[in-house]
Amino acid sequence: MTNVPVTKLNNGVEMPQLGFGVFQVPPAETKTAVKTALGAGYRSIDTATAYGNEAAVGEALAESGITRDELFITTKLWNSDQGYDQTLRAFDASVAALGLEQLDLYLIHWPLPARDKYVATWKALEKLYADGRVRAIGVSNFQPSHLRRILDEGSVVPAVNQIELSPYLVQQELRAFHADHGIATEAWSPLAKGGDLLGEQAVAEVASRHGKTPAQVVLRWHLQLGNVVIPKSVTPSRVAENIDVFGFTLTDDDLAALSALDRGLRTGPDPDTFDVA
Repeated sequence: MTNVPVTKLNNGVEMPQLGFGVFQVPPAETKTAVKTALGAGYRSIDTATAYGNEAAVGEALAESGITRDELFITTKLWNSDQGYDQTLRAFDASVAALGLEQLDLYLIHWPLPARDKYVATWKALEKLYADGRVRAIGVSNFQPSHLRRILDEGSVVPAVNQIELSPYLVQQELRAFHADHGIATEAWSPLAKGGDLLGEQAVAEVASRHGKTPAQVVLRWHLQLGNVVIPKSVTPSRVAENIDVFGFTLTDDDLAALSALDRGLRTGPDPDTFDVA
């Protein structure tokens, strides 16, 4: 089985640096996809209430035969559940759907700054953490301004910020903020949506030099930058390909060539203005 390196979070919890995401995987396909990923060697699974597939993830975990201490399971609080009491209820529903007693990582999915509930929501996550119901807590899609409020008004530094990040959206300023405050950077949509990134000449040239696919060299770029990364695929060959990224190393020139593709291109919403319940 592939030996995936770990990222040590700011509370000492170890998180696999490469995991399997189930965003936009239909519930009916999720169990099979997760079983395929577990069979390929993934042990970190990332889901969310909004994906509608927590229960299917839980079924795959229960049927896998893999012991709980080998797994790292993340889910995320949806926007309509923000607020202190609502968050505690939503957490109960998520762990029940997943069939777990304890979660490894719980994230606030979006900051929704116009609603101004994310600090109260964060304090609910702090309670869940203090009560031992989750091993680490963090956020997703938070900008520096949102993180500063959490740092100023909360008592626990987020362990992770899961953000859109790819060579098209390098997020240098935000990653630097994370590094300064001991927050791990986790990349969603690491290959960028639409496939244009994987057709870039610079990506093709790096892939050719290493005898790897474009997707593999982009994932390797993430790993060497220190990002936690959660590629998604329901195609078994690609699931296996995406975890086969530990037998080669990109040069500094390779890394620079991929980073030079940065164009500040978001494929998802702007966290400062996104406000969907």
